[in-house]
Amino acid sequence: MSTPTGTDARDVPVPVLSFAPVVLPVPGRPVDLRVRVSAPATGTDLPVILLSHGHGPSNHLSSLNGYAPLANLWAARGFVVLQPTHLTSRTLSHLVADAPGAPDFWRSRAEDMSHILDRLDMIERTVPGLAGRIDHTRVALAGHSLGGFTAALLLGAGLHDPVGGETVHLLEPRIGAGVLLAAPGRGGEVFNGPMAEQWPIIGAVDFSTMTTPVLVVIGDKDDPRHFTDMGPDWHADPYTLAPGPKSLLTLFDAEHGLGGIAGYDAAETTDENPERVAALARLTAAYLHTRLHPDSPAWRSACEALTTGPEAVGRVDTKGETGPFGASAREEGPEETA
Repeated sequence: MSTPTGTDARDVPVPVLSFAPVVLPVPGRPVDLRVRVSAPATGTDLPVILLSHGHGPSNHLSSLNGYAPLANLWAARGFVVLQPTHLTSRTLSHLVADAPGAPDFWRSRAEDMSHILDRLDMIERTVPGLAGRIDHTRVALAGHSLGGFTAALLLGAGLHDPVGGETVHLLEPRIGAGVLLAAPGRGGEVFNGPMAEQWPIIGAVDFSTMTTPVLVVIGDKDDPRHFTDMGPDWHADPYTLAPGPKSLLTLFDAEHGLGGIAGYDAAETTDENPERVAALARLTAAYLHTRLHPDSPAWRSACEALTTGPEAVGRVDTKGETGPFGASAREEGPEETA
């Protein structure tokens, strides 16, 4: 394999190509699915990261035009990053307000990712210079905030539809690993914030069936009081309530924007810190690279560099992990896991 994934992008800048939109007509979808593709300028056998955007106050960051800080850093580390514009995007509000599934479009958001994987060959041919460079067998998924909710469903979490009453499973078997970034947590009695009644679907997720390997990322200053009074620990629920193998990265002093992954100088970014974003990108890329290439030392090296010592950016915990994952972090015993 010839990729720049093992390169430390802090020291050796890797040129990144970005192409948008790739337009995918989807029968029954009220508008075409539009996707941004970011990839390193060189390299072959490149693994894929599907990136699901959140739903913040800005008009355009919740679309294929957001998350450039994170997407560019991942691409520089050897991934092809695919970013759809989900129907929840403010850029589409005037077109889809009355469409079936509005306003949360929870099923459509998940289906967008499967549609992208169905058309991966076409995407590869459409983007100049990308043909023949993607490893279609190595696919990962990441999502931030509401995107983390979407990612959890595709990674195996169940959902009790509060409208239809049925339990839904949308596991996408082509996805080998995931990263949940400041994702929502449990429902039930703790789902008691002022926004809980407006977004009941958020509290309808059952993490007990999410068996796919996942890295859950939270900020220890991320207070989701609009949904719950649990505090930042609510965002760790996908780790504590799901079975292993799972890892938890707690970023010190990070708020919901995790330093600015959706966009620098943006309304979403209350804790702007480019160094934190760079560290997060390195750790998440390393996690996914080792998940998709089990012989890679990337995860262990990144943890040793960024989560140990007085300059640590965060802490890593694990459960149900073996090999490079269990050995690179604090392993919880059975009595410490839910």
